[in-house]
Amino acid sequence: MGHAKIQVFYPVTRGRVVLRTEFDWNRSVEPTYVSDDRTITEFAIDSDQKYFYFKPGLEGEDGGFTWSQGDNYLATTIDTTIRRCYPHFFCPARGTFSPVVRIPEGDVEANHLVRVYFPPGYDENSLKRYPVLYMHDGTNLFFGDEAFGGNEWRVDENVELLHSMNLIDKVIVVGIYAKDRMYEYTKPGYERYGDFMVNQLKPFIDARLRTLTDPQNTAVMGSSLGGVVSFFLGWHYPHVFGKAACLSSTFGYQDDLIERVASEPKRNVRFYIDSGWPRDNYERTTAMRDQLLTKGYEFGKDLLYFAFPGALHNEDSWAARSHVPFQYFFGKAARV
Repeated sequence: MGHAKIQVFYPVTRGRVVLRTEFDWNRSVEPTYVSDDRTITEFAIDSDQKYFYFKPGLEGEDGGFTWSQGDNYLATTIDTTIRRCYPHFFCPARGTFSPVVRIPEGDVEANHLVRVYFPPGYDENSLKRYPVLYMHDGTNLFFGDEAFGGNEWRVDENVELLHSMNLIDKVIVVGIYAKDRMYEYTKPGYERYGDFMVNQLKPFIDARLRTLTDPQNTAVMGSSLGGVVSFFLGWHYPHVFGKAACLSSTFGYQDDLIERVASEPKRNVRFYIDSGWPRDNYERTTAMRDQLLTKGYEFGKDLLYFAFPGALHNEDSWAARSHVPFQYFFGKAARV
C-alpha cells in the first residue's frame, strides 16, 4: 500500500477546499489539515496504485460544488514527495497576455517593448509565485499576425499543454521585442542589452509580478542570434540567469563565446543547445557542445544537447521542439 500527501494552496474566502480522485469522482476526500488562514488544505491518500489522478474542488456553504479549471492532476504513491498544487476555479482555463509595455532604459532611444504571458489562474490564486522565462524576438512568440512570415512559436499553447500533462510548472513568459537584433544579439551590442535585461527589465518585472527571483527560477531562451544572446546572458550573468536555451545558435558569427568558455571558469548555469541538420548552425553548435563538455559540463545534469534531423531554421521547427527545453528547465524531474 502506497501513500500520497497532497497540499492545495488557495485563498479560500467562502466554503472549503476538498479533493476528488479517480477512485470515486463523486465523493469528496476529507482534509487531514487546514491552516488557520485556510490557505493550505492537506490531504492523505492511501492506494495500492503507483499513480492516480485527482482534482481539487470548492464546496460552498450552500452545498454547491465547483471543480477547479483545467485538466486533472497526477500524484504518485511511490515516493515521499508532497504533491503541491495551486488551482483556480473561476477565471478562464487559458492564460492571458499583457498589452505591449514600454520599459524605460534611461534614455528614450533605448526603450524596449515587452509583452508578458500570464499562466492560467495568475489573477485568481494569489498564493502562487512563478519561475520566469525571458524570450527574445518577442514578435515571433505568441501571435501569428505579429510573427515573421506569420509563423509563431506557439509558446502559450505549448507550455499549457505540458502543464496539462503534469510535466512542467506554470511559468511567466516575458517576450522582448527586438529593436536591432543584429546589434543587440551580437558582440559588442549584447553587452548593453544584457545591462538592460539585468538592471532595468528584470527589476521591473520582479517588482510588479509574483515571480521567483533566484537564478534557478530565471531562464532565457532564443533562436539563431537570439540563441547567442541567451548564451551570453547565462555565461556573463550566472548570478541572474541560471538557465539558458540556445536553439540553432550562430555561435562564432559575431561573438567570442566559445573562446570565453575555453578560457574562463565554469558557470553554475544549466544550458540547453541544439540545431537542425543539415546546416542550421549544426557545426557551430557541435563545437560549443564539445567546448562545454571539455569545461566539465555533464550531459543530462547541466547540459542538454540535441541535433534534429531535417529541422529547418524557422519558427515552425523551433516551436515543434521547444517542449524539450521547457521540460528541462521547468519539469518536475529538473527540480529533483
